[in-house]
Amino acid sequence: MPEPPVVRIRHGLVRGRWRGDPGAPGASAAFLGIPFAQAPVGDLRFAAPVPPEPWEGVRDALEHGATAQRGDMGVTLIPEPSIPGDATLNVDVFTPAPGDADAALPVIVWIHGGGYTAGSPASPWYDGRAFNRDGVVTATISYRLGFDGFGHIADAPGNRGVRDWLAALEWVQENIAAFGADPARVTIAGQSAGGGAVLTLLGMPAAQHLFHGAWALSGALADVSRERARTVSARLAHLAGVSPNREGFASVPESRLRELQEPATSIESRSPLTAVHSVLEDGLPWGPAIDGDLLTRPTIESLRAGVGADKPLVLGAADDEFTPLLDAARRPLRVVPPGFALGRLRLERAVLTAYLADNRAQQRKGTAAVLGRFVTDRVFRTAVVRVAEARGGAPTWTYRFAWVSPVKSWALHCLDVPFWFDCLDAPGVARIAGDAPPRRLAAALHGAAAAFARDGDPGWPAWSASPGATRVFGGAASLPDVERDGFAEVRALL
Repeated sequence: MPEPPVVRIRHGLVRGRWRGDPGAPGASAAFLGIPFAQAPVGDLRFAAPVPPEPWEGVRDALEHGATAQRGDMGVTLIPEPSIPGDATLNVDVFTPAPGDADAALPVIVWIHGGGYTAGSPASPWYDGRAFNRDGVVTATISYRLGFDGFGHIADAPGNRGVRDWLAALEWVQENIAAFGADPARVTIAGQSAGGGAVLTLLGMPAAQHLFHGAWALSGALADVSRERARTVSARLAHLAGVSPNREGFASVPESRLRELQEPATSIESRSPLTAVHSVLEDGLPWGPAIDGDLLTRPTIESLRAGVGADKPLVLGAADDEFTPLLDAARRPLRVVPPGFALGRLRLERAVLTAYLADNRAQQRKGTAAVLGRFVTDRVFRTAVVRVAEARGGAPTWTYRFAWVSPVKSWALHCLDVPFWFDCLDAPGVARIAGDAPPRRLAAALHGAAAAFARDGDPGWPAWSASPGATRVFGGAASLPDVERDGFAEVRALL
C-alpha cells in the first residue's frame, strides 16, 4: 500500500488517500471534508463565513464533511447524500499531484445544484478522477442552503450562501498550489443552481480576482429582488411566530425553518397552469438576491456592462430539462391544443404564434411536450442566449445537450452531468442514462471541459465570434455537430 499523501495548507497538515499507485496512469488522490470556514452554528449561524482555526498535527481528510442538505432526500436524479453534522462548509480536492507545487495544473472548482435549497457536494458523480487523468485538479465546495444561506435578515449579512462561495474560492487561491494546481488557472463550474452560481459570480465585481474562466451547465439564475426577498422572509417569520430579525430567526431551530420554507413560498391556485405562470414570472424564492452590496443589479445587466468580460465562458442546457415533469399529464392534455395551453400562461398572441411555428417538431410529441419545452426554454435555454448576447464580444461558447435517455425518454435535467465528469460507471448513472450510455459522448463533452480548463477554449466556434454558433452534443447523426443558430427555437421568447 502506498503511503497516504499529506500536504500542508494554511491551517495545518491534511492527509488524503490514493486511488491507484502514485505515478501510475490514472492515479488520483482524494482529500475530503477540508474546512474552508468554521461551522455556521451558534453565533455564526447567520454570519458571514469565518476562516477555520489552525490545527495541530495531521488532520485526516478521508471522508466527506457534513452537508447543509439534511435528511433522506429519496431517489434524486443525481445521487447527493446528506451527511449529518454542524461543520458544513468544506471543500473536497481531487488531484494527481498532491504536494507538487511545481505541477501548476489547471483546476476546476465545482458548485453543486439543488435549487439553492438542496444538493450535496458528496455525490460520487463529482469525483474528479477523470479530470485528474487528463491533467486537471478538481475541487468541490459546499455552501449554506435555503433560508440559512439566502434568506433576508435586516440585521445580518445578506447572501450568506454567496459569501460561502467567495470564502471557498479564497481558500482555493490560498491553498490549491499545495495540491499541484495553479491558482492563476481556476475555472468555476456548476450545474442548475450551481450553474446559476457560476453566472452570478461571473457578474459580481467582488469575485473577479478569484477565477479565470467559467462553465455553466443549465444555469438557473435567481437574482431575487429585494422586495421578494423581504416578503418571503417576513412570511417565514410569521409562520414561525418570531420577529423577522436575527434574534427571532436564531430562536427557531434550523430544522423548523426548513419545514416552513415551502409553505412560506407556496402558491395557492386552483389552476396548475396559473401556478406554473406564477413560478415562471416570480422566479426562485431562495437564492442570490439583489442586496445592494454584493449584488447591486441583475446578473444580465452586470454582464452587459462588461463585468467578467475578460474571462472565457461556456454555457449550455439540455433540450428538455423539465419536460419529463409533464409526462404524467400527457393523457389529460392530449385533447388540449398547444396554443390554448400556452395562452393560459398569458403568452402574447404574437409571441405564442411565433413560438409554436419555431417548435413544430415538439408539437408532434403532444401538448405536454410543448409545455415542458416551454418551461425548459423560459428557465434555462433563453438564459443561454441572453447571457451570450449580453457578453457581446467577450469570449463565449454555447452548446446544447441533445442526447435522449433511453430510460427517461428525454434529454432531461442532470443527464449531462455524468458525461461532463466522464463517470458513466458511477452509482445512479444507469437509472437516468441506461445501462450502456455512449462513451463517445462522454469523451466529447468531458474532453471539451478538460480542454477548456487547460487552454480556455472548448474546441468549437465561439458564439462571440459567430453569434448563434452552438455545439450540439448527442444530436442526430444526420445533423451537424455545430449549428449556425442552435437556439433558434427560443427566439420568440426573447
